[in-house]
Amino acid sequence: MATPKSTNHPQVWHFNLEEGMQLQVYVFGSSNGCNSRVELQLKNCSRTWILHWGGLDRGQKNWVIPADHPCGTKTYKQIALQTPFMRSGDIYLIVIELRDPKIHAIEFVLKDGSRDRWLKLNQENFRIEIHENESVTSHLSIPKDLVDQKAYLLWESKGKPISSPQQQKQDSEDALRELHREFSRGISLDELRNGIQGTSTRRINDNRALSERLNSPISSICQKRRDVGQWLHKYSERQSKGTHLPVSVLLDLVEKYKGGDNVILRQSFRVGDFEIVVLLRTTMADHRMLVAVNMKGTTVLHWGMSKSSSGEWLTPPSDILPERSKLLNGACQTYFKDMPTGEGFFQFVDINLQQRDFLGVQFVIWSGGSWIKNNGSNFFVSLKPTDHKFGKGDMDGKGTVKWLLDEISEREKHAERSLMHRFDIATELTERCQSEGELGLIGVFVWLRFMACRQLTWNKNYNVKPREISAAQDKFTSFLGKIYLNQPNDREIVRLMLASIGRGGQGEVGQRIRDEILLLQRNNDCKSGMMEEWHQKLHNNSSPDDVIICQALLDYARCNFKIDVYWRTLNSNGLTRDILASYDHPIVSEPRFKADTKEGLILDLTSYLRTLKAVHSGVDLESAIESWLSYSSKRPGIQVNSVGGLSLKLQECLNFAKVHINDKSIHPVMEKLLESRIELHPILLKSHERFKDLLFLDISLASAVRTTMERGLKDLDDSHLTDWYCVCESYKPNNVQWALQTKAVLDRIRLVLTDRAQHYQKMIQPSAQYLGHLLGVEKWAIEIFTEELIRAGSAPVLSMLINRLDPILRKIANLGCWQVISPVEVCGFVTSVNELITVQSKVYGKPTIIIANKVTGGEEIPDGVVGVLTPDMPDVLSHVSIRARNSKVCFATCFDQRILRDLRLKEGKAISVRLKFSNLEISDISSSDLSVGHTVMSSIPRGVTLKKKTLGGKYAASVEEFSSELVGAKSRNIQYLRGKVPSWIKVPTSVALPFGVFENILLTDLNKDLANKVSCFDRLVRAGDLSKLQAIQETILQISATPTLINELRSKMKSLRIPWPGDEGEQRWKQAWQAIKKVWASKWNERAYISCRKANVNHDHLCMAVLVQEVICADYAFVIHTRNPLTGDTSEIYTEIVKGLGETLVGAYPGRAMSFITKKSDVKSPIVVGYPSKHIGLFMKKQSLIFRSDSNGEDLEGYAGAGLYDSVIMDKEEEVVLDYSCDQLIVDKSFQRSLFSKIAEVGIIIENLYRSAQDIEGVVKHGEVYVVQTRPQI
Repeated sequence: MATPKSTNHPQVWHFNLEEGMQLQVYVFGSSNGCNSRVELQLKNCSRTWILHWGGLDRGQKNWVIPADHPCGTKTYKQIALQTPFMRSGDIYLIVIELRDPKIHAIEFVLKDGSRDRWLKLNQENFRIEIHENESVTSHLSIPKDLVDQKAYLLWESKGKPISSPQQQKQDSEDALRELHREFSRGISLDELRNGIQGTSTRRINDNRALSERLNSPISSICQKRRDVGQWLHKYSERQSKGTHLPVSVLLDLVEKYKGGDNVILRQSFRVGDFEIVVLLRTTMADHRMLVAVNMKGTTVLHWGMSKSSSGEWLTPPSDILPERSKLLNGACQTYFKDMPTGEGFFQFVDINLQQRDFLGVQFVIWSGGSWIKNNGSNFFVSLKPTDHKFGKGDMDGKGTVKWLLDEISEREKHAERSLMHRFDIATELTERCQSEGELGLIGVFVWLRFMACRQLTWNKNYNVKPREISAAQDKFTSFLGKIYLNQPNDREIVRLMLASIGRGGQGEVGQRIRDEILLLQRNNDCKSGMMEEWHQKLHNNSSPDDVIICQALLDYARCNFKIDVYWRTLNSNGLTRDILASYDHPIVSEPRFKADTKEGLILDLTSYLRTLKAVHSGVDLESAIESWLSYSSKRPGIQVNSVGGLSLKLQECLNFAKVHINDKSIHPVMEKLLESRIELHPILLKSHERFKDLLFLDISLASAVRTTMERGLKDLDDSHLTDWYCVCESYKPNNVQWALQTKAVLDRIRLVLTDRAQHYQKMIQPSAQYLGHLLGVEKWAIEIFTEELIRAGSAPVLSMLINRLDPILRKIANLGCWQVISPVEVCGFVTSVNELITVQSKVYGKPTIIIANKVTGGEEIPDGVVGVLTPDMPDVLSHVSIRARNSKVCFATCFDQRILRDLRLKEGKAISVRLKFSNLEISDISSSDLSVGHTVMSSIPRGVTLKKKTLGGKYAASVEEFSSELVGAKSRNIQYLRGKVPSWIKVPTSVALPFGVFENILLTDLNKDLANKVSCFDRLVRAGDLSKLQAIQETILQISATPTLINELRSKMKSLRIPWPGDEGEQRWKQAWQAIKKVWASKWNERAYISCRKANVNHDHLCMAVLVQEVICADYAFVIHTRNPLTGDTSEIYTEIVKGLGETLVGAYPGRAMSFITKKSDVKSPIVVGYPSKHIGLFMKKQSLIFRSDSNGEDLEGYAGAGLYDSVIMDKEEEVVLDYSCDQLIVDKSFQRSLFSKIAEVGIIIENLYRSAQDIEGVVKHGEVYVVQTRPQI
């Protein structure tokens, strides 16, 4: 066979296989050349092996069969080739000639012909890349560090210019090409390396000089487009009775067919491909436990009861045994029953526990010939589920796993004896509280963090060897590693737990602490004084404090034994003289060393510090890297592609980060830290023999990213923003659209950070409050617990970075410091509140300007308020925005925290708010300048007359029958549009429950008791007790439908081909009926009631029709205002659009919608004025119905009641975290322009029909536009 005529050295791969076998693969030539050749050589081989292989075309995943095959090759099922290795001297050989330029790689596995088994690479195919460009081949032949050093010299020879990404890439290719030429002349790698180092004016083999080149404005990590979706967790949180579970198809299925309304506990376990679901229900006064599995075939539940502790296993009483059960050796074995459904299959066991007073149930499962356990332990289900409702009290245990925290408090006296005792107890409690979900782990975490913050005693009257502490630590952290792997929803809290404690280790890991201090003392002649006191402490109770003490001694030695340096290091890390003296083996002396021992001390203390960190530190990067790389270097495996399961790329990044972590320039080290985490991510999703070390490595990298970024932010100035700008392919200098889009991304990140902070506060702080009180923790430490936890993470650094970038973007986008939503000039007295909703029912006696931290968009503006200024970002078309414009209240978002801070300092003072172009100008004024009566009264509409409606004889009306006596304006507008708009504008078919149906149903004998309740509560509301509004709503949800109503509604819906929910079963009709009642009940929501009272509208005269439509499973939802509401310009259409259903647009969902303006004279040229920052979208994946409120109080002159009442979808929408990076509306400008123009045209057509400005709601599905309602724009 011909060998390619190329002087280049071949690419080479080495693989160490089983039983001493080795595989070497050589690749000659390139895929772009006329021919490439792959040689595979097996060494130390004693049996017949077959290569099972195929080629890979670019962009394809399936194997292709090359036209030319080696001798003896057979085709395997038309999908692969099988070629036997042929003996050639001492080796076995296959040579493959590849002449197809499309084939850029071959993949293969090895088949043992004599044993009929397969050999893979880490459970995956072997893969050999064929480089495209022959002149730049063999990156693996020349080490990357050598290429980088050569490229540096080339860059240096040009005078160190600022390099673009393309120039950097060209330098690397030139360097590689030159190295290949020298390599092909027979120059060895060592000679090449020595030659490069000799050429440079300074040493560059330690990688430090490379920082200078990498610090040019663009770092290589910024150039790489990555599929960030693969980094995201593919699960969401489900909260039920306080327990967070992974999204579970099985759980949904079991609940649907076996659940009911009385489920008090849900648990879900995953073991490999198996899923186990447990439901605890109450039936009458009995408890019933249902265990369901997705296994097939004979499956047996092996179970017992626990009475006094979760570790107890007792034989179940015979009278509670289910059918197909038998008692066997102190346990019960029950066979599972099959439950086939149209939506899936599961097996279940249903146990009636009656009213027995048991603590819980223990079980394991037998299936497929093996036992299925929970991380090696029994599954445990607590029969005393705690109340996880969140309360405001800090001592009531609400929002916590109270039994766990009570037990921690009781066992603290035992735990404080030593860290060994504490970690042993932590392991036991963590195993026992698995049934409590995330809150159980939080309870243990809070305890451990109190310990880590020195709020608890680490050691008291007990001596324990370092190896015993280390072993207890190792057992606990290894168990946490298993939880991380098997319970994806709990990964975040597990990472927090691991970061609070050290790594630990078995055997010699802990013993080295004891042995090496003796060696250090002997080597440096320091066997007395402080060193002997420390030695005694280390021998009997080593702790994380020893890391700080060792660092202090090291700093002391490095600074020529200056004692103030020693104390400075101790004090800055929280260690004082009193703490040192409080140890069981106290340290009361100061260190004293001989001057000539300095160098030896520094060497030995540096080494000893590594030993201490290896056990006690959870986030130290250097020890985490060394722990892994030292393990990897001892491990046989693949010599080129990976070592110890880590790729060469990851090893290179880790080594670089270790050397450069403290460099002044953060760009290169940030790149390597982030690259390391990216490389680690897929490894952390599957089991590994050293998984815990990998997890600690990733935690350390995350911590290093945070501290490095904090350090870099201090020196950040505008010139560095070039780096960030250039990562965006769309960036152009001073490009307004780019700035708007980028600011939306930052806003979305802000919202996510806010959500996470609120989630932490809600989930963690109750446990900190309750447990801290029990343990006698200092009050200040309890109060700031969650706040400090958040500050210790990456969120504050990211927030700081956003705050630095935000004003730059606003300047480019010409946004200024304000977005004015309701442009009104006002004067008033400043009052600050945290949430606007908390004061919406308040009446202010003088003109007031509220500074509100949080505005969701669904609030009512309080009486007497003339202005609302907020850092929050409600939609321009949200309820509160419309209310503000209608009531002539100034409403604006402020993007500058300094302005808001200054405004809050003006509490109680009078200010003036004036419009200046698109911004606000604020100035102090004298309180005497205000006209109180005029300002307060002018903002509130008064005296609107509402005519009460009565039942018109119909319980249901079709769209053709809609009239002002039967339905509200919403339904009548839908009727008006039908047949008048062009056919390309779709209008949904509708029916309605007319006015008076609710009142009539409530007064029937079926519901008369509930009617009396409503009447009683209503009297209390009139007397001023607004809390009874909720009681009225809850009562309405209990009313029953009459047969007449059901029959009429069914007949009308079926006649118009609207799906009747009852056809899918009684449960579906119950869902629909519940949705209808929620619409009726919304007449008594607090915001609507307050609004009626403010406008002097008679609430008794307000009647509610219900408009019924089929839900359109929208791709996008929009709201059009055919007169620009921000400027009042009648020549402009203003539109907001969101992904999914429109509830995120009109409801209280954080973030901004995408917005655009269209000139009516030029609908083909819409102008985007804001990009979306909403991070949640609502979607409906199945056929459903929506029941819309349609009151007689909507769209009245002088009073806008629209948006006050609820529209309810029969089925719960699916919440989806939005990804705009591939959304056609964002990335495809042609599609965007076409769709926006079509929506604007809808606005013009409907405005012309009504001859007045309109507020239009609609959706887009598969490119078609649907209008679901329209009303006059006020």
